[in-house]
Amino acid sequence: MLARSMKNVIFVWVILQKEAVSLTEAFLSFIMGECKDIGRRAIMYIEWTETAAEKIAHKVQGQEGYLQLKYDTDGCGCVVSGVTALWWVNEPEEGTEKVETNGIPLYVEKSKMIFLDEVMKIDFVPEANSFQLKSPNQILNPRMSYFNKI
Repeated sequence: MLARSMKNVIFVWVILQKEAVSLTEAFLSFIMGECKDIGRRAIMYIEWTETAAEKIAHKVQGQEGYLQLKYDTDGCGCVVSGVTALWWVNEPEEGTEKVETNGIPLYVEKSKMIFLDEVMKIDFVPEANSFQLKSPNQILNPRMSYFNKI
């Protein structure tokens, strides 16, 4: 059963890699037994709140680098149990894609986009002293960390 489930997940991932419009359409394509290109994948959009933009600008303080929304799976046991974090890096990692934002450029790993929503917002919560990643459907990470990897 587990092997079949993993095969199904891989199949849906392959459909998404072929520029599927959405995860829902990829699953529908899988359920209907279709293995064809079903259109282009919608562009991911991430909105920065004013508070989050100010906080990240303060953290990087004009330092050269790139901001990456990292889907970190270290210590999680499984790729589907990852945790998002903001990483300040020298260069965007291979396999990342620049996503549309309302300001601060941000890179996301293409292979991990399947675990994220197409429209998200990054906010900063002073009471928790952490960033927050949310979408219209859910809070993806209520206490998202920032790491300077330079």
